[in-house]
This record gives sequence, structure tokens and C-alpha cells, in this order.
Amino acid sequence: MSGDNDIQALALAVIQTEMQAVARLAERIDEAFVRACHLLLDCKGRVVVTGMGKSGHIAGKIAATLASTGTPAFFVHPGEASHGDLGMITRQDVVLALSNSGETGEILTILPIIKRLGVPLVAMTGNADSTLARMASVHLDVSVEQEACPLGLAPTASTTVALVMGDALAVSLLETRGFTRDDFALSHPGGSLGKRLLLRVEDMMHRGDEVPVVADDVLVSRALLEMTEKKLGMTAVVDADRKVVGVFTDGDLRRMLEKNLDVHITQVAQVMSRPGTVIDAGMLAAEAMRIMETKKINALLVVDHERVLQGALNTHDLLRAGIV
Repeated sequence: MSGDNDIQALALAVIQTEMQAVARLAERIDEAFVRACHLLLDCKGRVVVTGMGKSGHIAGKIAATLASTGTPAFFVHPGEASHGDLGMITRQDVVLALSNSGETGEILTILPIIKRLGVPLVAMTGNADSTLARMASVHLDVSVEQEACPLGLAPTASTTVALVMGDALAVSLLETRGFTRDDFALSHPGGSLGKRLLLRVEDMMHRGDEVPVVADDVLVSRALLEMTEKKLGMTAVVDADRKVVGVFTDGDLRRMLEKNLDVHITQVAQVMSRPGTVIDAGMLAAEAMRIMETKKINALLVVDHERVLQGALNTHDLLRAGIV
């Protein structure tokens, strides 16, 4: 039975083996890799990714990564393909097939149909002399000197290398297409990632009567009533044209009381923060959060290009929206 030190040594050996296997991929980013990228870039349909067993799991992940980074793709199980799913492949598509041996029976069975359709075939294998490699339009070498498995049987380093090669394809295509953060957001609308990339201030700000606002000639006591009623921890201070001239916050109130100023006789314009931090309604909510964190404030006023008050936003709104 292995001791704790032996267990650690085994784990480190696995990591070292896989690191070395991935490092050797650098010399294989060659003309074949560029040709594969061009085939995928020129694809008028979708990239159909296929593989069996552990290679199939990697193929599924590669298909998902391609699809989320601007290259339409989906996974087809090669075993199911020969029983009807080949109908998913059209003449406009490109097939990306993964097989470490390059001799996976289920994939070889469907190769004649792929060839008959005239569909370009990109193969990732660990054997450049294999049937799959020889029949491919482009072959990408993902061979490894050894698996991390001490028995040399379980796909470990080989699947890691195939996954990294797939990521290299996806990111190269992303950059070449000019795929942007906004494009990425459109395919990830759910969850915190989509919210951070898509949600804008105008989607969540308080509007109309929900916005605390007072004129610049009112007393602090009136401003406090407005803050209490609207519950945003501050109030906008505006001039006769409703343009923001400042903001009165809990912090301003504390500083005022420290000076023994009377809220019943002091005008809010005398103690408010000028000119007040303001933002545009079209700003990303995540950027509004960054501004709050940088300035160490809890709320922001939303204005138009002339500083006319449009709305208000505080950290609780961002928390409820899942931005933080």
C-alpha cells in the first residue's frame, strides 16, 4: 500500500508527463494547423466533431468550445452516425474526427460517406500512418510518447493533448474572425458571465418616482426625508433644469453632524458632494460596479449627455442582478 509521499510522487509524475506532452505540441503548430484553420474558417455550414470513448468526450468539449467562440459546431457520435445520424452532415460542413489510434472502427465506417459528400475532413490522431490520418484532408498530430497512466493503457496524456489542440484551433479561429466580447456574450446570455457581459445600467436602474431627488435650495432635513423614503442611501441634488449639481449621501450627513451643523437651517447645497459621480444609462452594469469599488461609494446617478437626471443605481441592485 502506498504511503502519502508515494501518492504525492505519483500525482506529480502524472502532471509532469502531461506537461511535457502538451509542450511538444508547440512544434506541431505548422502548415497543417494553418490549413485546418482555413478549412474551418471557410466552412459555410457547421463543424461536425466526432470521436469514440474518451476521444468522444474530448470531441464533445471541443465542439462546445468552437460553438461558444464563433464557429458553429456540434458533436455527432460515430456509432449513431451509421444508424441515421449521418443525415446531420451536409455538403456545406467540415468534419473534425478524433481518434488516438486513427483506426477507430466506428469512424472508419462512416468515412466513405463523408468522402462521397465531398466534406473536408480534419483528423486528430496519434498515428500519422493510420487510415484516418491518410484519408483526411488535413492531419493534426496529437501523438504522445507515453500516457500518464503507469500501465500505459488509460487515455490520459493523449486526451489532454487533443483537448489543448482543440483549444488552439478554437482560439485561433476566434481571433482570426475578429470575435468580440459582445459576440461572446450573445452566446452566453445565462448565468453570471452573461449578466456581466450583457446587462447594462438602463436594464436595472431606478426611474421616475423611485429616484431620490431634491432641489439645490432645500434644507438638509428635506433631503433626509427623501433619502429615507427612497431607501438608496443618497439623493440627487439638481438645479431648476433637473441637471445634477451634486449628491447628498450618508457620509455627507455624518461629516455635517461632526461640524455641529443644524439640518433644519442648513441648505443641502452647502454640504453635498460636488459634482457627484454620474454614469450613462448605456454603460455595462459591470463597469458601474467597478466605478463604485474604485471610488468606494455605494450608489451612482444616471444622467444624459447634459447631466439631466435619468435614474439611480446602488450596490444592492447589482447584487440582486448577480453582477457581483
